[in-house]
Amino acid sequence: MKELVLQTKVKVCVYDELDAADKVVVDAAREATSGSYAVYSGFHVGAAVRLANGVIVKGSNQENAAYPSGLCAERTTLFWANSQYPTEPVQVLAIAARTGKGELEVPIPPCGACRQVILETEKRFGNTIRIILYGAKQCYVVEDGIKALLPLSFDADFLE
Repeated sequence: MKELVLQTKVKVCVYDELDAADKVVVDAAREATSGSYAVYSGFHVGAAVRLANGVIVKGSNQENAAYPSGLCAERTTLFWANSQYPTEPVQVLAIAARTGKGELEVPIPPCGACRQVILETEKRFGNTIRIILYGAKQCYVVEDGIKALLPLSFDADFLE
């Protein structure tokens, strides 16, 4: 039997080490947390993307008393961007979160469903999305796209 080793390369930095263009997207994600409807969990998540045309689109998580009916910030943002700018590839995705105590010190990763939607967005446009996960004390930058966070992923190739 062979062993398959999967590795993920993530750059760890502080906010001040990000370049100006990345700070714009991260700041939009941080701002988007204020539009979150998180009355049940108190966990406010914001996401923002920079499209190939330079447009920044942001979104936030939207909860519902029927929990499965809510939607994560990442999917809200990507679905809005893809519906309003159907020909513009997503270049960068930033995610930030806060609670009643303030911004989280360490970054949060996207959930499995969001990772699958990010994968589909990469596949749709044929490009890799840089992912920046913001935390007040440190940020994670994933240069290699969602496959770094979703190894052994399932996509349309399996349906052919």
